[in-house]
Amino acid sequence: MVAVSISRSPLVVRGAIRAPGDKSISHRALIFAAMATGPTRIRDILVSADVHATAGALRAMGAEIPVLSDDFVVNGRGIASLHSPALALDCGNSGTTTRLLAGLVAGLAGRVARFEGDASLSRRPMRRIAAPLTHMGARIAFEGPDGHDGLPMRVYGMPLSAITVVNTHASAQVKGAVMLAGLASGSGVTVQEPQRSRDHTERMLLARGVNLTVTNEGVVLPPAQTVHAADVVVPSDPSSATFFAALAAFADAGVLRLENVCLNPTRTGAFDVLRRMGVRIDVESERTVGGEAIGTLVVYPASLQATSIGGAEIPRCIDELPMIACVAARAVGETRITDAGELRVKESDRIRAVVDNLRLLGVDAEELPDGMRIIGSQAPLAGHVVTHGDHRLAMAFGILGAVPSNRIAIDDPGCVSVSYPTFWRDLAQTIGPDTQSTVVAPVVAPGTTPLVIAIDGPAASGKSSTAQWVARRLNVHHVDSGAFYRAITLLTLGTGVAPEQWTPQAVLEQAHRITWRLTDRSVLPLVDGTVQDEAMRDAPVTRQVSRVAQMAAVRHWVNDQVRAAGAATDVVVDGRDIGTAVFPTAALKVYMVADPGERARRRLIQRLGRRPTDAEIAEETEALVARDALDAAQSAPARDAITIDTTTVTQEEQVERIVALAEATRDRLRGH
Repeated sequence: MVAVSISRSPLVVRGAIRAPGDKSISHRALIFAAMATGPTRIRDILVSADVHATAGALRAMGAEIPVLSDDFVVNGRGIASLHSPALALDCGNSGTTTRLLAGLVAGLAGRVARFEGDASLSRRPMRRIAAPLTHMGARIAFEGPDGHDGLPMRVYGMPLSAITVVNTHASAQVKGAVMLAGLASGSGVTVQEPQRSRDHTERMLLARGVNLTVTNEGVVLPPAQTVHAADVVVPSDPSSATFFAALAAFADAGVLRLENVCLNPTRTGAFDVLRRMGVRIDVESERTVGGEAIGTLVVYPASLQATSIGGAEIPRCIDELPMIACVAARAVGETRITDAGELRVKESDRIRAVVDNLRLLGVDAEELPDGMRIIGSQAPLAGHVVTHGDHRLAMAFGILGAVPSNRIAIDDPGCVSVSYPTFWRDLAQTIGPDTQSTVVAPVVAPGTTPLVIAIDGPAASGKSSTAQWVARRLNVHHVDSGAFYRAITLLTLGTGVAPEQWTPQAVLEQAHRITWRLTDRSVLPLVDGTVQDEAMRDAPVTRQVSRVAQMAAVRHWVNDQVRAAGAATDVVVDGRDIGTAVFPTAALKVYMVADPGERARRRLIQRLGRRPTDAEIAEETEALVARDALDAAQSAPARDAITIDTTTVTQEEQVERIVALAEATRDRLRGH
């Protein structure tokens, strides 16, 4: 067991959290809007990597899906308008995208689609949907080695027959895939389950005029049904809300309100488990919107007690079990989770990953074939969590790391973008300045405010290299906002579309392929899970990155990534509008300037590795002046920024000055 000596400050929660829109409902809202004829207004959708994957796939099939936002309209043209995509459907990390759209394609006779995904999704089993769809008459081909039933997968739409599916495991995705195949083909389907799985598909179809019979044993969809357009307001995801319910339970003081949470009874199992563990959760303002129960949860600190979870309860809390396991680590007694073998085929093997990480932190935990055993304690926990790119592990252990006596570092905090892009920012705001979360290292002392150093300036003014050096000197993280712009520019170039035809929607379709990883000293953007720094710095990206950076929707996305990265620890952030738009309340703002000719000379030396000629400097200077004009709206100093002209000073002198300013600012913030 890892033992550390830490002075413990109280964990105080406060205020209200409105978790992002429900992921399950968000996927289905887009799909049903594309299948219907007429306009569908969608509000409060989850704008995350998984939902972007569904939107991108539907666009590739001919649906008119606009840029995802808080309020937009999809003008559906009916199921028959959907066609075979010209390229493979990139599903990213989204199993829901893959399984639901595979059912839809299977029912569209004459259409064919190849489904691809990231490494994690490619390992996840698809035979569970392939089997019933094949029995209906569709053709599905797995393209991996013999015995592989993951992606890549090619689905051929065929005329389908009616079917009765008897699932041995409750699965909303299998049920949804079969129902979508039935709707697309006009075939009747019956799905029977051992326990009732999530019923968002049924509720949303009933609200759209589809004739269904729903019981606790399953659902019957008669043939020849039509999906009508219907507006939808997406409630907050109960799975995402569970993380903050657990945070409130861990707290020493305060109360936390979780607003607009979906209270569908097939989704509230985690709240029932937490109540059984001693957590007081009150429900206020309960109402029904679009067939879904919605309300505000009020959660109080608790003395946690162990419990047992299994049987019919598991489908109602399957996605929340990693968080419940972390709650169990602080409960009195032994918690047992059984009948949860489904966890092994999620984004990671969540049974093994959760148990391994709990053990690394010092928790007495044991892996069971279909679950886990956890003995809780109040001993401080410390260690480095390996998330395997799994968003729910990152958030669960992030909440556990918010307990002040714990010192927990998350290896890939950026993977939360799959379902909760603003998670780290919401966590930092919820616990406030009176409590210091230690979910990322280096750790700021308890009771202090994280220091943000914002460094702005025009292209090639030396921001990034200087910021890296300053971060090393101060022993804090460096965040290069420009790297996010370069990463998404690189991916958009890879689509083959001429840059002149790029739209914010087309660019943001690539966003789900970008995550970020926290290294010892930096926040590193990853493209499809790998480092692409050399390609991101090449001339083709450099020529087009300003075009992308001018798109307001893309800037909003980049700013969210940067804010999330800098939410819980001291950071040095550089970019174009860091002190004005991203961190307007940063404690220290620096604006770096230099003569265009000097900036051109420095850039060429870095790029060429030699002294440039006068002609090369002149050409590069002209390009920089043109880029300055393009970036003028962004590249302006904040009113309270300190301007440093670096034309005639060495980089070491620049760094020394910024470090001195930062140390004085940090001392002022922390009362030294």
